[in-house]
Amino acid sequence: MTFFTRSASLRAISGVALALAAGVLLPPSAEAARISNPVAVFSGLDKITGRITTFDVYINETVQFGALQVTPKACYSRDDTEQQKVDGFVEVDEITLDRRIRRIFTGWMFADSPGLNAVEHPIYDVWLKECKQKSDIPPPDSAGAK
Repeated sequence: MTFFTRSASLRAISGVALALAAGVLLPPSAEAARISNPVAVFSGLDKITGRITTFDVYINETVQFGALQVTPKACYSRDDTEQQKVDGFVEVDEITLDRRIRRIFTGWMFADSPGLNAVEHPIYDVWLKECKQKSDIPPPDSAGAK
C-alpha cells in the first residue's frame, strides 16, 4: 500500500483546485452571432463595356444581370461590434444563346475574398459585396400590391 507524503498530497489537492478555478474563472468562449439578412448586395462587371453595376437582390428572388440570373439563398453578416464577415449562398444561371438556362455556379461567396468564389464568365463577373436588412428597392411581394 502506498501512502502519499504530505508534499505529494498537497500537490494533488492544489492541482485539482487550480483546474477547478480555471474552469470557473475563465470566461466562456465568445462566438459571433450570425445575422441572417433579407437583402444581398452584388457587384457585376460587364467586361465588354467595362461598367461595374451594384444591385440589391432579396433572398430567394432572381435578378438578371446581362445573360446571368443571380439568386441568393442566404446572406449572413455579423453584429456591428464584431469584425464583419459577410458570406452568402448563391446560385447563378446563364441564359444561353438558344434560350436554355444552364447553372454555372452554386456555392458560398465571401465578401472579404471576392476572388475566392466569384462567378467568372467570359463576359460577366459577379461577386458578393455585403448583406443588409433594408433596400431602397421594394420587396417583390409589395411591388405588385400598389
